[in-house]
Amino acid sequence: ADQNTYAVLGEAVAGALRHQNFDLKTVVFTNAEVVADAHHIMRVLVEMDPQARTMIAVGSGTITDITRFVSHRTRNRFVSMPTAPSVDGFASIGAPLIIGGVKTTVIAHAPQAIFADINVLTAAPRAMIAAGFGDMLGKITSIADWRLGRLLWDEPYDETIAERTLQAAQRCIDQAAAIGAGTPAGIRILMEALIESGYCMLDFGSSRPASGSEHHYSHVWEMKLLRENRPAILHGAKVGVATVLVAGVYEQIRQWSRQAVADLLESAELPDRTQEMAQIEAAYGHLAADILQEQAPFLNLSTAAYATLKQKILDQWPEIQAIAAQVPTAQDFGELLQQVHGPTTVQALGLTAAEQILVEQNAHYLRNRFTVRKLNKVLNPPRLSIP
Repeated sequence: ADQNTYAVLGEAVAGALRHQNFDLKTVVFTNAEVVADAHHIMRVLVEMDPQARTMIAVGSGTITDITRFVSHRTRNRFVSMPTAPSVDGFASIGAPLIIGGVKTTVIAHAPQAIFADINVLTAAPRAMIAAGFGDMLGKITSIADWRLGRLLWDEPYDETIAERTLQAAQRCIDQAAAIGAGTPAGIRILMEALIESGYCMLDFGSSRPASGSEHHYSHVWEMKLLRENRPAILHGAKVGVATVLVAGVYEQIRQWSRQAVADLLESAELPDRTQEMAQIEAAYGHLAADILQEQAPFLNLSTAAYATLKQKILDQWPEIQAIAAQVPTAQDFGELLQQVHGPTTVQALGLTAAEQILVEQNAHYLRNRFTVRKLNKVLNPPRLSIP
């Protein structure tokens, strides 16, 4: 736990276990900002002993991911006890960790069980509830990106899991007012949707159903804040704002005719690898080598493979537009976030216009996944102007 989650739930859990005479060890992080990185992981490992133990994560995403990773690597089981409906990773097998400054999802395991107390969840800070809602909104653009990846990059795909993810997001949208008001019914729907999203990742075996361009924006911002020793911003808050921005890209796609795309593709040239490497190095600094390795399938496209990709985009343009048509507008997403009192702009997050440009130009490099930003890279239209 951390000092906040220990106060709201962890102390009661520890007391109940001691009352039942369990052999209990506790690790409570007392620093102001807890990050799922090597420092905090080592702190837990130092407290471990050779005994087989069931670990209990009392907290939200960061606490859960630290516990998930350590329990997996020490061959122990773990139980998740969320204290806020703020992220969708509770049921997932993936642990997003900061490794060498890079946001990396490490495959570990799912919890044996999840116990969420509705009274604790409804008492969570409103910003964390809004963050959970923002994380769920991001599933709409992540599924659209996933469908583009299947269509244009031959990525593994599962329509049943995609539909389950979208249905969970829609339930939250339908109850946005109740979630914003913090009613028990609304918070229950949000929490169940977050858990369902985690199950979808669990069933597919990766974060692909729940993480697209909007998450890449969030991860790049998070990495930059860490490098600059700036205060963290809630993951779901960043995802919500990023979803507004990505929705703007899909809006533009809906407006382009096949002829307009043919004109863009005719003038599009294979990105100069030297220039792309320089851009990656400028954006990611000492992390560039890892990013370049991750992006090799895209950066090393041959002229023939690039021509094939462009032709595929043109041939599949009606289907691409159909995918884009399933994404609400940026204004729609902004209004939904306002209902739950979440930030809707980069400025509201405390970030700058330059940091918006940074993710628009570079976040697609973070993962070897084909997203709407990769599509935009191939088409190379004039830069979007999105409020």
